[in-house]
Amino acid sequence: MKKSAALLVAATALIAGPTLSAASAQAADNAARTQTTTAGAANVQQRVDAVLAGHTGGRQISANKVHFDGLDVTVYPKDQAGKAKAAALNCRYGYLCIDVRGTVFNYYKCQLWTVSNWYGDGDFVNNQTPGTVARFYNKDGSQRWTSTAYQAGRATWDPIYSLRPC
Repeated sequence: MKKSAALLVAATALIAGPTLSAASAQAADNAARTQTTTAGAANVQQRVDAVLAGHTGGRQISANKVHFDGLDVTVYPKDQAGKAKAAALNCRYGYLCIDVRGTVFNYYKCQLWTVSNWYGDGDFVNNQTPGTVARFYNKDGSQRWTSTAYQAGRATWDPIYSLRPC
């Protein structure tokens, strides 16, 4: 009888051991995901804060979106860079959409917009009324380049300091 009980305990330990290990592994995996998600959210919030600091008059309307009168901005987590590109390429009619390192700017109001911290290359879509010219300016206010709607492509954002969508 004692031998049977000992075998039963040993068998239970063998069965439960992997279960406990799997449960521990699952808990560790969940903790790692939470940490990654928390770090990603903190990164997105820092970038949202930078957008708000770089443009006056905006308000954060969700975890990764900022709204201005005439401009909507979406900040994508670094691990979702492909989504930013897809969002820029799905630019709504009447908008000038620009992807700057995973932050998508959707301009729809005709005015001079000052930009900050733009560097690197990114996609753009000028999906405004056909023939509408978007102008991009250097630091001294001189015109750097233009885009005539409809046009889509890739551009270098430095040294862009301001733009006029129309």
